[in-house]
Amino acid sequence: MQPVMPDKIIQTDVLIIGASASGLMCAIEAGKRSRKVIVLDHANKAGKKILMSGGGRCNFTNYDVSADNYISHNPHFCISALSRYTQWDFIAMVGEYKIPFHEREHGQLFCDDSAKDILNMLLEECKKAKVKIQLNCEINTVEKNDDGSYITDTSLGKFQSTSLVIASGGLSIPKMCASPLGYKIAEQFDHHIWPTTAGLVPFTLQPHDKEMLSELSGVSVETIVSNERTSFGENILFTHRGLSGPAILQISSYWQPGEAISINLLPDIDLLALLKNRQAKQPNVKLKTVLNEILPKRLIPALLDEDTIDKPLQELTQVRINEIALQLHQWQVKPNGTEGYRTAEVTLGGIDCDEISSKTMESKKSTGLYFIGEVLDVTGWLGGYNFQWAWSSGWCAGKVV
Repeated sequence: MQPVMPDKIIQTDVLIIGASASGLMCAIEAGKRSRKVIVLDHANKAGKKILMSGGGRCNFTNYDVSADNYISHNPHFCISALSRYTQWDFIAMVGEYKIPFHEREHGQLFCDDSAKDILNMLLEECKKAKVKIQLNCEINTVEKNDDGSYITDTSLGKFQSTSLVIASGGLSIPKMCASPLGYKIAEQFDHHIWPTTAGLVPFTLQPHDKEMLSELSGVSVETIVSNERTSFGENILFTHRGLSGPAILQISSYWQPGEAISINLLPDIDLLALLKNRQAKQPNVKLKTVLNEILPKRLIPALLDEDTIDKPLQELTQVRINEIALQLHQWQVKPNGTEGYRTAEVTLGGIDCDEISSKTMESKKSTGLYFIGEVLDVTGWLGGYNFQWAWSSGWCAGKVV
């Protein structure tokens, strides 16, 4: 790629900052309308986050998508885009390219082979639509001319565009070139930014809990994890740093610092009834023998004292049995914090959606300026919802830019 001359201004209809999932989708749709489209990205490769998502298999959407799967200060904002470009529309595109995929739990759709299949599909669509993608490009400044066009000064020269689309993403996973650029541009044009925090992120533990659970790294358990506002029924994973796994990542987006979470380690079993039944039928069997049948062996001594789990059931009072059942059905954990943006899958908060058109993604503060994808205050659950938001919001902007 030859760098452009510093004094040369490249003219284009649409300039998109960010070769992200939303940016590429917007570029495709705009290019199909015969708009001249240039996509800029500071990374050395387009769609980096697509490639690393879903363990390299890309959880590209979900069979069941609704506004209930998203977090926003304006919970109705995403409805229009999600209804106009649906999961079925994206699945149809995947079908056209004969990309093999499979469904996992909760309607999640993954590539059979590689996330490269999704990225290559998008890049091929960009090629068909004559979209130009320029990488290793740093954005210096953005200015609006009196005629309503935008001048974007970059390390590759200056670009003038009728429409400027910000698809630069959030702050999650800095090694994937995450940056606050989108928020800074929004603030420049007087947009309100809701405070940003890491979402879909593992928890770290208080020192006492970390020591108590240190031997459990690698243990996974099916659970229901709850706080006062919501609950998720999926597995949790004990790590050497704390707690992870789908249920933890989900609840992290609804967690407030200092708040405890409740973990039901036996969501499909009535432990109180089970222990009473076994006590009546097998009074001499030890508590740990019964618990080892329904929970990972390493977990039990970490949550109950050795003296208790070694006792025969007949030696346990009804009060103690009640306490044990409560401990395992409502295990209370107060996280020390989260692992932060380093491992977070998404960024909570962002550009206030009240100031954006829900139909076109255009700024209500500055005509010709658009914001799509994760930079907006729309955060999906784990399970393909954030990609679907990228496809939907990018498509909507692409239809009008």
